[in-house]
Amino acid sequence: MEKLQREVRFLKIYALALTTVLIGFLFMAFRTDFGKQRFEEIDVERINVVEKDGTLKLVISNGARQHPGLAEGKQLSPRKREPGMIFFNSAGDECGGLVYDATKEGGAGMVFSVDQYRNDQIMQLQYSQEIDGGPKYRSYGLKMWDRRDDITVTRVSNLVDSLNKLKDKEAINKGYETLNQDGTFGVERLFVGKNTKDEVGLFIRDNDGKPRIKIYIDKNNKARIVTLDEKGQVEQSVPAAK
Repeated sequence: MEKLQREVRFLKIYALALTTVLIGFLFMAFRTDFGKQRFEEIDVERINVVEKDGTLKLVISNGARQHPGLAEGKQLSPRKREPGMIFFNSAGDECGGLVYDATKEGGAGMVFSVDQYRNDQIMQLQYSQEIDGGPKYRSYGLKMWDRRDDITVTRVSNLVDSLNKLKDKEAINKGYETLNQDGTFGVERLFVGKNTKDEVGLFIRDNDGKPRIKIYIDKNNKARIVTLDEKGQVEQSVPAAK
């Protein structure tokens, strides 16, 4: 009887200890606040950085899992995007990012974008190069745009979707031309860097996106300063354009 009592007491202690360990494992499994963690190396396809309330602020992702973007709190339609980082503001909009890629069969590039509020990019640091499959070129520099305050990403997306539903190709092309002329897609205002013509310098455009001032070194290593009128005609060229 005494031996049986010792065995029962042992089993009770064993059961209590096992239960405690299981509770500890369950607690760790469902715990969400682990505090600061340190890793020597980690492989991951995507990281979402969020606020405590779940508001998305940053996505770091490969190309396959890249976020399609947000506009006014709504996720945009799925689309192919390059790997990199996409930034989001507290108003529920994509507000910029850093993306990059290169393929042996195509081109190479990297772009850091700053977006206007509820609109597309107004400033970019960009590099692009054709490696194979087309005319060889290399371009890099700082580019800036003006964008209308009354044209949001959501509105542009709706206009483009409406055009693409048309079955008349001529009507589609005319629609895109109209949107481009009225500034719906933004107007390029400035580029500083090397363009696809192997010109390195400062290139300024007017409110309509027409080239007006060019200060650059051409592909023949000649320094040039050129001003143009609204019709694209040369007003002044130093040295004189040939």
